[in-house]
Amino acid sequence: MDWNSAQSDWPRFRDEVHANWTMLTSCQLDLIAGRRVRLANKIEEAYGITGDQAERQIKSFELRNAHPRPVSFR
Repeated sequence: MDWNSAQSDWPRFRDEVHANWTMLTSCQLDLIAGRRVRLANKIEEAYGITGDQAERQIKSFELRNAHPRPVSFR
């Protein structure tokens, strides 16, 4: 997953992030704005976990989102 792309296309990635971390508020998601370090900090705050745990969750998220999903045409 490319975090530069996440920053430039945050509205699309924002939905993916929120689907994975539902306890993040809209305000927190706005503050994250595609920045990985901010995401880790907000996950720590929202879920009361350590930085290492947040990093493991983000790495798992990155692996699941490593390849862009094909656009479906209806």
